[in-house]
Amino acid sequence: MQNYANHARFDLGYHKILGPVLLLTFIGSCVNFAESVGDHQRFYSASLILVLSACLLATTLYARIFPLKAQDRAIRAEEGLRHYVLTGKLLDSRLSAPQVVALRFASDAEFPTLASRAATENLTSKEIKQSIKTWRPDDYRV
Repeated sequence: MQNYANHARFDLGYHKILGPVLLLTFIGSCVNFAESVGDHQRFYSASLILVLSACLLATTLYARIFPLKAQDRAIRAEEGLRHYVLTGKLLDSRLSAPQVVALRFASDAEFPTLASRAATENLTSKEIKQSIKTWRPDDYRV
């Protein structure tokens, strides 16, 4: 059963293996670059390795961020529709994307009230999630 304590999800390969390996590779390439300054035979290859590791690190981060932004847009549309179906009114435009993403965990019974409260009191996503009494799980987002 998903709840506030266990809703955060991590992918072993991405979060625990790939991320640290890429970070260590980037740090190692920085050290290699620093040590090759003044050594004309190593400098070019050290520079190339540094640039490539930085590009790989950036690509990996963007490969995570861009799909999450697309998911956030889909969640905003879904929750806007859910709010309209439940209340006959549009979702409050003062709600930020992180607030709407947090509201997706609220049950239908508490969603409209919590959405209104989140907009009025400018609750953070953490505060919204902690306010939810009946959790509606989202098992699709990693």
